[in-house]
Amino acid sequence: MISVVVPTLGRPSLAAVLTALATGERPAVPVEVLVVDDRADPVGELPVPASLAGLVKVLPGRAAGPAAARNTGWRAAGHPWVAFLDDDVVPDADWLVRLHADLAGVPARVGGVQGRVVVPLPADRRPTDWERVTAALADGDWITADMAYRRAALAAVDGFDERFPRAFREDAELAHRVRSAGWELVRGERRVTHPVRPESRWVSVRTQRGNADDALLRRLYGPSWRAVLDVPPGRRRRHLAVTAAGAAALACAAAAAVTRRRAPAYAAAAAGAAWLTGTAEFAWARIAPGPRDAREVTTMLLSSAIIPVAAVAHWTRGWWTSR
Repeated sequence: MISVVVPTLGRPSLAAVLTALATGERPAVPVEVLVVDDRADPVGELPVPASLAGLVKVLPGRAAGPAAARNTGWRAAGHPWVAFLDDDVVPDADWLVRLHADLAGVPARVGGVQGRVVVPLPADRRPTDWERVTAALADGDWITADMAYRRAALAAVDGFDERFPRAFREDAELAHRVRSAGWELVRGERRVTHPVRPESRWVSVRTQRGNADDALLRRLYGPSWRAVLDVPPGRRRRHLAVTAAGAAALACAAAAAVTRRRAPAYAAAAAGAAWLTGTAEFAWARIAPGPRDAREVTTMLLSSAIIPVAAVAHWTRGWWTSR
């Protein structure tokens, strides 16, 4: 009846996912768990609990990203429903039972049923920027942290688009194609917890790589791609303006140093002021809702100066490679 697909890079959190499935209640229908090992250089075996030994099958991935790994999983699935779980969530004790209940009663026109994601946040302080980013998953539509699809719906659209190499936008893009093919998507009642994983202060800079995927989406769906895929508006235009101001300030300052003229010096000062103003606005937008302690403020100031440049660079790279 149900296949559960968990793509993984072998993160320690995988053990919590599989342990929760092993110790939780099970429905009175056939269930299989397919773990797709997407490590480029696998070292050692994945932590499969002994109680799941007869239920779990480990499949080798191609180290081509989560979209490709999920395709490997659902194409090997033996049941009409395929539920995708991320390897850093913790399913509730009754998750499998509620999953079966979510899927058993839906009309034939429903092609996918999303689970509910809970992100625990600290109760004694305001959340950090990274904690708020993770918490946004609780309100995300059709995210594959916990999303079940009919195998027939996946086959109808040929699954995930493997041109998306990151866990970013590939789920929204798939949901759009499934709905465009005539299927409906609904929300269920099962629940997983998505803990905020520890990250370095530069995580927000690294995640700017997703801008390359946004460029691909623009190529695929045109300038209104955000509206087409129900993706919230971003800050790309402001990032571009801040980056342009910073580049202009450096160029004018270099010209002033070479020519020793006042005009490029004045232009450098004006462009520098524009860059500083834009960077300060961005930093404060991230600092204001947070805990405002010394580490968080320092992280926001440093990363806010880098993010616009990184975002523009990754967008440009994505635009070029997807041309």
